[in-house]
Amino acid sequence: MATDILMPALSPTMTEGKLARWLKNEGDKVSAGDVIAEIETDKATMEVEAVDEGILGRILVQEGIEGVAVNTPIAVLVEEGEDVPAASSGQTPAIVAPAAEPVAASTPPASAKAASREESSERIFVSPLAKRMAKDRGIALGSLNGTGPNGRILKRDVEKSGNAAPVAPKAAPATAVAIEGDVKRVPNSTMRKVIARRLTESKTQVPHFYVSVDIELDALLALRSKLNATAEDNSFKISVNDMMIKAVGLALKKQPGLNVQFTDAETLHFENVDISMAVSIPEGLITPIIRNADLKSLREISREAKDLAKRARAGKLKPEEFQGGTFSISNMGMFGVRDFAAIINPPQAGILAIASGEKRAVVRGDQLAIATVMTATLSVDHRAVDGALGAQWLNALRDIVQNPYTLVV
Repeated sequence: MATDILMPALSPTMTEGKLARWLKNEGDKVSAGDVIAEIETDKATMEVEAVDEGILGRILVQEGIEGVAVNTPIAVLVEEGEDVPAASSGQTPAIVAPAAEPVAASTPPASAKAASREESSERIFVSPLAKRMAKDRGIALGSLNGTGPNGRILKRDVEKSGNAAPVAPKAAPATAVAIEGDVKRVPNSTMRKVIARRLTESKTQVPHFYVSVDIELDALLALRSKLNATAEDNSFKISVNDMMIKAVGLALKKQPGLNVQFTDAETLHFENVDISMAVSIPEGLITPIIRNADLKSLREISREAKDLAKRARAGKLKPEEFQGGTFSISNMGMFGVRDFAAIINPPQAGILAIASGEKRAVVRGDQLAIATVMTATLSVDHRAVDGALGAQWLNALRDIVQNPYTLVV
């Protein structure tokens, strides 16, 4: 029997998404586990796998449609030889696609009806993709034999036709970049819209306060050089960021008052130290999580951080790998930034901004010396954490970084 394929909830905060791309066409056979579509969520573009097998009988939501609510039918899966129902099996109305990409239905759209009247006294059932292909190739729909459900003309039927003409250039999709004079207009992705909304909420609803300290890095850099020089795997290198993740984890264990989240009814204190690390991707920013960072070795953190960052940029993270976290870090040291203040990632209560290490003059006793110094700025939710506690935590972090052997013992 016909089965609806629903818009999945790919993250706990997802209420709607954008159907970015179909990887299967109407009439294609689908097996359980096949990747059938890509969905753009509030966090990333993710692949959707089929949970049943059958034939993709009808696509209800076309590529590029935004604001598709979770649990809305997006396609209908049928058994081989089964008729495709006129509506989704749950009788839920399908989302209407833009005019340029009409939604396939058992009653053809106006353009298809016009073609039917011109070519035949009978209706011609054709998928949107096959219709476009036939038009581009100059093929009359009435000359094709449909092999899909109810004789529906599919992509493969057009491809088998020997009447192919040169393919006409495709029109730019509705979401393409538009250039008007000296202005280039780029539509905001779902991720960009959510980032804008969440950060606006954070700055307007969460009372931030900021504390900064200068941290000398020379001892940490010396330890890093020794660890990397003695590593058996020459291709494996521990980074300063790996060491800072570990240091932040230990500091949160030493001063657990920052490993919290504020709610109207209570403040949540977490036993686990799960560090969200900000990773820049083309669509915006995502924060994969190093869980139990205080308990892992530098080697474990380094391997995990590299793997998470790589898969984040490829859009391959699982929801549980970027949802949650008890504290965040944002490192822009690789860009030569002297200092900056990061915006808190709700519902967390704190985020550490890590700037670049640079040679500076420091005073030791009555003498001037040169040291590699980094400015670290802590942004804190003042509803959950007071200023003195924020300062104490930063001092604990500074002690750990300037005496880094605690990172390996």
